[in-house]
Amino acid sequence: MLEAMGVVPAVVNPLDAGSLLAAFGTVGIAVVLFAETGLLVGFFLPGDSLLFTAGLLCTAGGHGDTRLSLPWVLCAAAAGAILGAQCGFVLGRRGGRVLLARSRNRHLLNGVARAEELLGRYGHAKAIVLARFVPVVRTVLNPLAGALDVPAGAFTLWQVTGGLVWSVGLVLAGYLLGSSIPNIDTYLLPAVAVVVVISLLPVGVELLRARRRKARSGEARSARNSRQSDDPAP
Repeated sequence: MLEAMGVVPAVVNPLDAGSLLAAFGTVGIAVVLFAETGLLVGFFLPGDSLLFTAGLLCTAGGHGDTRLSLPWVLCAAAAGAILGAQCGFVLGRRGGRVLLARSRNRHLLNGVARAEELLGRYGHAKAIVLARFVPVVRTVLNPLAGALDVPAGAFTLWQVTGGLVWSVGLVLAGYLLGSSIPNIDTYLLPAVAVVVVISLLPVGVELLRARRRKARSGEARSARNSRQSDDPAP
């Protein structure tokens, strides 16, 4: 019946942003982002491409029944990202380590390792914001932060900041690109691929800076050791 009414397509592909948006519209954005950022089962969902595609479908290039309203998309994206992360944090406080330890999914376990690395390397604030731009990591970092007893106030502040930058930023990127390039939906797949790469740039920059700092630290240690070895023995 839903198919006859044109509400839900015959097949919904949960890995395809266009399919999800065609099936569930704006409500689907909030649900998908909540599941991806708050529930460990949502690590495979296409958050980046969903946000960018939703922004494209808010422009005149949005076609047919999938044309979306920009204000509602922005509200749904922000709500799903923020509420999902907070839910994940609460679940982590109540037993996140046990849930993560029971998982046998290789991608999820790799995400846990990367999330722990981010927290250890950058501290709470920067890690929580950066994690938003890394698939899988943004799923596991929130319960991991709860399990590691990250202060609730600090987590909320930085997850809201990161959630808004990520969700609103990608939606507006899609909207601006769709508004400036006619028939952008013809090039949807390449455009989504480009924006996903761009969304990873903040993490790449931070990793590059960390490597440079590590290299400078190693050079400084080598120089000190060299000076000590050149000093005459007393």
